[in-house]
Amino acid sequence: MQVDVTTLEKTKAGSIELDETVFGLPSRPDILHRMVGWQLAKRRAGTHKTKGVSEIRGSTAKPHKQKGTGRARAGTRRAPQMRGGAVIFGPVVRSHAHDLPKKVRRLALKTALSVKLAEGKLTIVDEARLDEAKTATLARKFSALGWSSALIVDAPEVDGNFSKAAANVVGVDVLPEVGVNVFDVLRRDTLVLTQAAAERLQERLR
Repeated sequence: MQVDVTTLEKTKAGSIELDETVFGLPSRPDILHRMVGWQLAKRRAGTHKTKGVSEIRGSTAKPHKQKGTGRARAGTRRAPQMRGGAVIFGPVVRSHAHDLPKKVRRLALKTALSVKLAEGKLTIVDEARLDEAKTATLARKFSALGWSSALIVDAPEVDGNFSKAAANVVGVDVLPEVGVNVFDVLRRDTLVLTQAAAERLQERLR
């Protein structure tokens, strides 16, 4: 399929042929949901923790004798029913990551790209470069293009001046082609690919 290529000055710069096996797939909300859940699970720190009986500081002596007091049997003041005692079956430090087949991950990324194109929210630019790192200059260009929430992907690397200028623009993320992922594609309204990034993505995913 043919898609127009524009410049950051909002002028036409030709067209590019996009592979339908990468940018023309049907929407699969189930696959996207699985992929986003996998990404967010990997991102979790998993450092929440409560103390067990062996970790609570306190005496190992019995609080009172076993019989004759009329009270319930007790073996330690560190027991969960005691004030300041342990927490039973509380969270421990662990990884929340789980497995997701590589084929599903590839399909999810292709689906996310296809959804953006189908919704008319995919833009191809010839390049994403600046002569100097000026945020105000870049913000004016984004405003003229209507990009208030955008992910901009360049290849093989992001231009240093462009990256620095975009860092202070609210609602705009910049990534190299190797770092493009489903969560970041979906969290921004507009997906902007440079011509080089689009070509490399097609080579990688087709």
